[in-house]
Parts: sequence; C-alpha cells; structure tokens
Amino acid sequence: MDKLDLSTLWSSQTITPASWPIVVFSTLIAFAVGLFIFWVYKTNYRGVMYSAGFGMTLVLLTLITTPVVMCIRESIQLSMGMVGALSIVRFRTAVKDPLDTAYMFWALTMGILLGAGQFFLAILVVVIISALIFVLTRLSFKGADSFLLVVRGEAGAEQQLSGLLAKAKLSRLKSKTVTARGYEITFEVRVDKPDAFLNRVLQVNGVQDATLVAYQNETT
Repeated sequence: MDKLDLSTLWSSQTITPASWPIVVFSTLIAFAVGLFIFWVYKTNYRGVMYSAGFGMTLVLLTLITTPVVMCIRESIQLSMGMVGALSIVRFRTAVKDPLDTAYMFWALTMGILLGAGQFFLAILVVVIISALIFVLTRLSFKGADSFLLVVRGEAGAEQQLSGLLAKAKLSRLKSKTVTARGYEITFEVRVDKPDAFLNRVLQVNGVQDATLVAYQNETT
C-alpha cells in the first residue's frame, strides 16, 4: 500500500492552511453583515408576533453560506456535489410572511457575495438594500395603524359605541357574541392615537372593558 502523500492532499484542497486569514476575515464579515440584517429586520418589523428565532436564522444563513461558497467557487466537482446534496433537502418550516422570504434570500445573497470574495460589492449591496427597506417601510405604514377592538358590555351601549366608531378612519365589524349577561363585539379599526381612542371607548356608558390588539390585514 502506498503511503499517503500529504503534499498532494493539501494541494488538492481549495482551502489550505495558508488561506486561514481570509477564512477568518470572511467569517467575521459575514457575522457582522448577518447581525446588520437581523437589526434591519427587527427595526422594520410590523407584524403581530415578532420571532427572535427567525432573526437569528438570518445571521446563521449568512454565516453558513459564506464558507460553502468559499469551498466550491474554485472546484466544479464540489459545486456539482453541493447542488446534488441541496436538491434532496426539504425545509418543513412554513414561512408565514412573504417579507420573511425576502429577508432569507437577502441573507443568502450576502453569504454568496462574501464567500466569493466580493467584499466591497457585499457591503455596498447591504447598505443600499437596507436603505430601501427603511424607505419602503415608512411609505407603507405612514397611515393609521390597524387594530382589533374587543368590547364587552351591556346591550344598551351598542348605539353609543357605534357613534364613536363612526369617527374612526375605518370601522368594520368582525364578530359579535350576545349572551344573557351582555355582549362581546370585535371590530377592525384604524386610529392614529390608540390610547386616547381606547379611553373614549371605556367612557361609553355600559361598556365594561375594551381591548386593542395590533392587527395586520393583508387583504386591505
């Protein structure tokens, strides 16, 4: 049996011990970029249930993609093998918000650019995309916020409550439950000052309690 030639083994690798500084540098840059994407996601999130776990996933996607691209960028054999390996992977987690998918592609794109050694392009792209996200978020949500208003009270208060809701920018009945002890009504409302609006609802005679819940309706 022939002896293992270590020099031949090292020469066959796309990443060698001599290239460890660039590996460390690329990994650190990928971590910083991933954290920045996480911060942009957290700052511009407008949903009801924020997930910190998804934000950490964005960081990990950037970190994981970077070394993968570093390995396969100079080897056709590794590239074809990686494509074949990824083709059999199935992701079972459903993405609830389409914007989350865009953030995932953003993190993957940054990992690809950093792994390919395009550091200047990666920094330029991440700055431009983040700036555009802030602009689009401000344009999309500069209007009144949407809430679900849940009101419980006596039957006689419905007429006064309807007059108050008519002054809101949007008032839409979602559900109504009537019992022997009173009623429970849920409205979708859009108001500029939720605290002041909720106080006015509580001042209506016959209203026992009222709750405002942040709400996103993708169909309106």
